[in-house]
Amino acid sequence: MSKKKSAAERQARVNRPQRLQVEMRFLSLDELLPLDHRARIVWRFVESLDLEQFYLGFRVSDSQAGRTAIAPEIFLGLWLLATLDGISSARELARRCETDSPYQWMRGEVSVNYHSLSDFRVQHAAKLDQILTDTVAAMIHQGLVPLDVLAQDGMRVRAHAGSSSFRRQPTLQELHKEAGKHVEDLRKQSEDEALQASASAKQQAARERAAREREERIAKAIEEAKGLSEQREKRKKGDGETTRCSTTDPQARRMKMGDGGFRPAYNVQFGTDGDARVIVSVEITNEGTDGGQMAPMIDDVKSRYDKIPKKVVADSAYPTKEGVTAVEQGGTEVISTIPRAEQLEKHGKDPYEPQKGDTTEYAEFRARMKDPANQALYKQRPSIAEFPNAECRNRGLRQYRVVGLEKVKAVTLWYVLAFNLLRMVDLGVVT
Repeated sequence: MSKKKSAAERQARVNRPQRLQVEMRFLSLDELLPLDHRARIVWRFVESLDLEQFYLGFRVSDSQAGRTAIAPEIFLGLWLLATLDGISSARELARRCETDSPYQWMRGEVSVNYHSLSDFRVQHAAKLDQILTDTVAAMIHQGLVPLDVLAQDGMRVRAHAGSSSFRRQPTLQELHKEAGKHVEDLRKQSEDEALQASASAKQQAARERAAREREERIAKAIEEAKGLSEQREKRKKGDGETTRCSTTDPQARRMKMGDGGFRPAYNVQFGTDGDARVIVSVEITNEGTDGGQMAPMIDDVKSRYDKIPKKVVADSAYPTKEGVTAVEQGGTEVISTIPRAEQLEKHGKDPYEPQKGDTTEYAEFRARMKDPANQALYKQRPSIAEFPNAECRNRGLRQYRVVGLEKVKAVTLWYVLAFNLLRMVDLGVVT
């Protein structure tokens, strides 16, 4: 309801907004976007990448017939910009492409839909991982990422599956039979001309696809449950019978979260350079503990960049005897807190002195952490290792909407590349 104007308002001669006036304006998309908008920075970064691996999959060329494909640069630019803006929904991104000038500028009048956006986001995990390696390797070559100190930290990210989707093996077997029967029934229905008349071929195909995917997921859950059951049985006899796996996301595991509760999740591991604060490695596991993750991270960094970090900084969950021994034998010094230090002190023992059962490498690790310089380095861990975790969470990395380790890693890599892009801007690599 509009208010009644006073006499002074009616008598005053002022310019008021006119929003219904139709005008003809001649503007290009480029003129709609400010010169300093970060969409332009994203595009310059994308243009600097080697995208031959994306183009090798195209079958249509100038000399061949076929529908023109969408340039991968557009998808890369749109998803990087969307990730920076905290957008993780392909439908929302498709809507922004029609309404928001930065996304209109990014796609440059090329038509995109939510389905193609969604597919691109999860189908190129290996290629996105290669982009991470290439960009970090370039910074190492420029001397911006020394990789002398590597900080590692993990965070639990909620899986798409719900807790109620976890079933034991006998129930999974029954569900698999029911799913197989449902698929067969739909196949028979599709052959019935009467039913085809009442339901479109597209709808029928969608039902069959959904039924097949459910059958495949349950079969995968049975396979995962068997392997997990064997592992638990080795640790504790009879424990394997209680194993449960999700029918929604078979590779997800129930993990202890930051709030102390247990929910289906994935364990996201980031390796960050201690000087440039750039993520140099990312691994996704369904292990609920960080204890065995240090050595695989060092191995991954070595295989990516042919360089071994001098030191690795990690919290108290990482330095198991096996892990410290493996890492130290590879030439990397472990900087962390001494596990069970308080208990040892209560019993009158010095946690920095060798203890019974220590390997040579683990004893050296204990002695090293007595040095104030190494203790000071460990205090820098939150500013290095937890920084990317917080940034990714702030941009929406709180729960996955995809299932399976491969798709989960693809989604995570978008957050990693977006984080690194901002660090590259700060370091002057991208302007």
